[in-house]
Amino acid sequence: MVAKIRAAEIGAVNVGKMFGTFTALSDISLTIGRGEFLTLLGPSGSGKTTLLMILSGFEAPTSGRLTLDGRDMTATPAEERAFGMVFQGYALFPHMSVEENIAFPLKVQKRPAAEIKRRVSAIIEMVGLGGHGHKRPSGLSGGQQQRVALARALVYEPPVLLLDEPFSALDKNLRGQMQEEMRRLHRETGTTFVFVTHDQTEALALSTRIAIFEKGRLQQLAAPREVYERPTNRFVAEFLGEINILPLSGLQTCGAVAGGRFEEQALVVAPSERPGATNLAVRPEYMRLHLARPDSGNAVAARIDHLTYLGAETRLALRTSGGANLTLLMPTAELPPALEPGTAVWAGWSESRGFLL
Repeated sequence: MVAKIRAAEIGAVNVGKMFGTFTALSDISLTIGRGEFLTLLGPSGSGKTTLLMILSGFEAPTSGRLTLDGRDMTATPAEERAFGMVFQGYALFPHMSVEENIAFPLKVQKRPAAEIKRRVSAIIEMVGLGGHGHKRPSGLSGGQQQRVALARALVYEPPVLLLDEPFSALDKNLRGQMQEEMRRLHRETGTTFVFVTHDQTEALALSTRIAIFEKGRLQQLAAPREVYERPTNRFVAEFLGEINILPLSGLQTCGAVAGGRFEEQALVVAPSERPGATNLAVRPEYMRLHLARPDSGNAVAARIDHLTYLGAETRLALRTSGGANLTLLMPTAELPPALEPGTAVWAGWSESRGFLL
């Protein structure tokens, strides 16, 4: 049994990174708590991998500083940080067996042979590779190779594990299995995980918090539910999935309620603390389709443009009289019968499900 690891806290204070005249990171400040599973999420070129490389010590920041448990580690070399690292391409030694690959970092640290044997045996069982220790990487599936990479990174009990898009080479089913394994390993080891991905679903499923990047800037740092249901800006809202955005005119706030008009409809929403937030946003799964205007909540008149059957769910594309496009995602069993393109409908939602951007 692998013991709980003493996790570390990492801090980035005003970290910036330039590559020539290109700004890869701009003024990034965040704290990654002990034992946290923080995901760095964003599109290609957003700066998430650059920050991971700076945390690992493989890249030096152009400005700002890094801390480890409150102590400055900006100039500490990568090998002295002793963080675990799992690369996108696994980086296994092809001429070594599974056991030899996993034991390698312990041998570099000159650990006693008995300790190496005990640790390797325990971590092989933890990652579900019992009976495969004698095999070479070429004799393993992609998912098994990923488990070897994880085991090698965790075997010496690092205070931090850094993961650079480790599932990108796996098919959908294997990704799902490895996500479950990752959750379990994080829970059982207790170490601090910093995980890079561009997959929004993966980030929402795995993380205790998500840091969303765009063009080298940190856009939002919060728990998965908060970044999805209360994004701080339009980029975060649209990056994390489909969303309907309705510009409101005449927006006014009265106490705990704000109201405005979209086309011919008066709509109500919770007020925003952000100046200039006049777009009402609603996720497609929170809208419901009605053949007549519902008695309560917000509603917008529209016509069905087309329907996409997805099995348990159906995606409906609607168009309002003013030409705005709306998307609804509803359980197929809840749809009114005999819907077809051109049918006049109402898109309704609870006032609590919308928010201002």
